[in-house]
Amino acid sequence: MIMDKPSGFVRSEPVPFAGEPAADFRARVLRQQKEAAEYRQRELVEQASILNPPDVRIRIWERLHEIRLPRDAKHRLIAVIAANTGLSVEQVLDEQRNRSKPPAAPIVAAEPELAATPPAASPPPPV
Repeated sequence: MIMDKPSGFVRSEPVPFAGEPAADFRARVLRQQKEAAEYRQRELVEQASILNPPDVRIRIWERLHEIRLPRDAKHRLIAVIAANTGLSVEQVLDEQRNRSKPPAAPIVAAEPELAATPPAASPPPPV
């Protein structure tokens, strides 16, 4: 097992399947590495794509680097995030401010008014 980054995420090295020839194992590992590199490359493109809004671009950056957007507006990573995502520092700070706001209260649907329903007919009196 290998400790990957300070996040504490533990990943294990690939191991051959029972009875798997060494050549097949090497080919499988190379294929997995190639797929991981292609995925990372796609994420890097998406991180700077103008088609994605700033919050999505920043979340992609966070996922790639396994670190959250700093809360301090003067943190040196703010400029790095802006450069990597193609955003201005002000756009990154806007997202930082949006995240610091308390979450909006959930919208609760109003119950239908009970007075709007006609009263139920009462049974006839006993004779």
